[in-house]
Amino acid sequence: MEMLKSAVPDALKLEISNSTPAQLPSTSSSLLHFFHHSPLFHQMIKDLTDPSVALCCKDRSAALEAKLKGNECFSKGDYPNALLFYSQAVRLAPVDMDDVEINMVALLYVNRASTLQKMGLLLECLRDCSRALRVSPRYAKAWFRRGKANISLGKFVDAIRDLNISLKVEISSSGKRQIEAELMIALDKFKGMGSSGKKINENQSEDRDEQVQVKLQCVSTTTKGRGVFCVDDVSEASLVHKEDPYAAIILKKYRETHCHFCFNELPADVISCTSCSIPLYCSDRCQIQAVGRKFDWSFKSFNGLEGLADDLKNYMADVRAGTSTLDTVHIAEHSHECQGFHWPLILPSEVVLAGRILVKVVEQKRRTSADSNLIEFLDLSHNYLQLPPESKLGMHIYSIILLHCLQHLYRTELPISGIMVSKLVILLSQIQVNSMAVVRMQAPEVKGPVHEPGNALTSSLEQVKVGQAVYVAGSFFNHSCQPNIHAYFLSRTLYVQSTEYIIAGTELELSYGPQVGQWDCKDRQRLLEDRYSFTCQCTGCSELNVPDLVINAYRCTKLNCLGVILDRTVAGCEKRKLKLLPDASTVYCSSPHKKVEKLNDANISEVARHVLESDYKLEPQHCLVCDSYRDLEASCAAASQADSCYKRLQDAIALNEVQSNVLLDAVRCTDLLRTVFHPYNKRIAEMEDHLAQAFYLVGELQAAIDHCKASIQILEKLYDANHIAIGNELIKLASLQILTGNSAASNSISRITAIFSRYYGSHADDIYPYLRLLKGSQDVDKSHI
Repeated sequence: MEMLKSAVPDALKLEISNSTPAQLPSTSSSLLHFFHHSPLFHQMIKDLTDPSVALCCKDRSAALEAKLKGNECFSKGDYPNALLFYSQAVRLAPVDMDDVEINMVALLYVNRASTLQKMGLLLECLRDCSRALRVSPRYAKAWFRRGKANISLGKFVDAIRDLNISLKVEISSSGKRQIEAELMIALDKFKGMGSSGKKINENQSEDRDEQVQVKLQCVSTTTKGRGVFCVDDVSEASLVHKEDPYAAIILKKYRETHCHFCFNELPADVISCTSCSIPLYCSDRCQIQAVGRKFDWSFKSFNGLEGLADDLKNYMADVRAGTSTLDTVHIAEHSHECQGFHWPLILPSEVVLAGRILVKVVEQKRRTSADSNLIEFLDLSHNYLQLPPESKLGMHIYSIILLHCLQHLYRTELPISGIMVSKLVILLSQIQVNSMAVVRMQAPEVKGPVHEPGNALTSSLEQVKVGQAVYVAGSFFNHSCQPNIHAYFLSRTLYVQSTEYIIAGTELELSYGPQVGQWDCKDRQRLLEDRYSFTCQCTGCSELNVPDLVINAYRCTKLNCLGVILDRTVAGCEKRKLKLLPDASTVYCSSPHKKVEKLNDANISEVARHVLESDYKLEPQHCLVCDSYRDLEASCAAASQADSCYKRLQDAIALNEVQSNVLLDAVRCTDLLRTVFHPYNKRIAEMEDHLAQAFYLVGELQAAIDHCKASIQILEKLYDANHIAIGNELIKLASLQILTGNSAASNSISRITAIFSRYYGSHADDIYPYLRLLKGSQDVDKSHI
């Protein structure tokens, strides 16, 4: 890519950097013409699209090699590595590959099923056996392994059916004897149960379809374009919107750990695409939704089963059908990428996402014979005019490359022309400002009950971006740094929930990035301008508020004064807020208290009383309550000295090896920084949080609780008391309280439940599985009363 950029003539680069949306067809045509005569460009396109050099095709020899390594590990009892090699072999093996008259894919599934059974993963074992039978329905070993798994699961009727079919298709005498012995075990257990045993769903999918009851309206605003408003009053914790993506893509970092369709973590029995080696899926359902059922196993013969009872024939058909009855009339998002070509692996995720959107538009046009226009079809805003020159050039080049990559399937619908390239450039700029990051909560794995030592969750829950998606209706929600709604994801479905009571006619706003209390105003503004090309004018960015004043503030040099001292950049940002207040002079002259009402935060007088005065000039390095001066250069130097000590503590926590001298140094540094930073400074809260984790690791639980409480007390000055950030910290506190047998844990858990229900409704336990463990600990406590 960089070589292509550097090859573009400077004059053409300048033309592209100065281009407007109206000029895109011209600049796109000029760049196309240049690349048409560029050997470098044609070689790149060949490397990405030539079938003879495709790197993501199935590979027979590599599959066989992985299988042999898996066999070796299995024979040594190294089941985790055997699982890895068998999964690699499944990913690489062509579906028509045979190994000694047995289909290789079926054999690999059975080998992996045996490994999963050894590891105690019985449902995963059952699913792999079923997959093998969809490929080879007369594979006796697959039916036998399935029968054994069903016995272990207590599904004796299914086990008896599996073993009877296995007995019918097995040809060797020794094999039949083994099956008959297992069948006797199943029959005996079935008679002992007196029933069919457990009813277990192989896929374990629970679908709670929560319906949206709130009526919304999309309205054009004078300052922010279109926005979403509620028609009626909306109660707190109401589901206001639910939407599946128009298109979605997994991010490169999570390709090997998360499902490429639903973005959930991959299970042990991961499956791959049937035609290439790129995507991985968590289930047959996700594979079919993403790829479509490309191969039909119905040609496989049932010869030799003439004497099989009708109920067993029906049972065989049900096992082999699996999830094939799913509705697949939708457009499979991976099908156009599924030729072994490696361009979907090489190009940036947002470019591959643009390809999926483009293909969906074309396929919908094919099915409806409608005259779909790419730009108007999605009806989304874009920021092309505000893009920096480097981004404009990159979008031009990637649009041309993507268009060439799609030619093998859509040559007629997607002609290589300046107009088509210009539409793709606009589409990429639409994705940049309208796509959402699909996130997952990532927390350390907890093994065992939370009341046992070592199972407290004291480290921070991390929100990781695993996918990127375009939600057409969801993109109409505008941003606020003080949002009244919250977005979350289950699988790839977007849910939007109200976090407060919203009066009819109010705009529903969510946060595109850090909120008030997370970052200060200047940093929020910078991120929004860089990422979304707009200057935020929400209440959090246009009106004074305590969090923005204290989050990075220094403390007053007077011992008992709570006034804040700001550095020059923060002071400048807060000055601009004062100028934005309407009729400021009138407010100041009539009564300072009216301005407090306008700011909607009486606590400002506690930390910045001077800003309520009509003639006050907000100055950096001076206390906003008593006007005392602080030398911030010296303060910063003291803070920097403490940083190295703080870093040592973080490293020790990461290694789970906190030495007493490191911990004591961190406590001393924290005491030092309390003399430098304002008591509500977020950095103090973060240090208290790390100290809590460190004391927990060395076994000093009461000290850990005290520091955790200190962190929460600061955060309650930065956030609403029921903010999700408070809920995250309360989880740590409740974990520690449970370990010490502190009765206050019950109140903490009740508060956590209320906060998470506010943000996630009935899905709270799905988003944060640790909540179930905390609630379960209450049941354990009650049982001991």
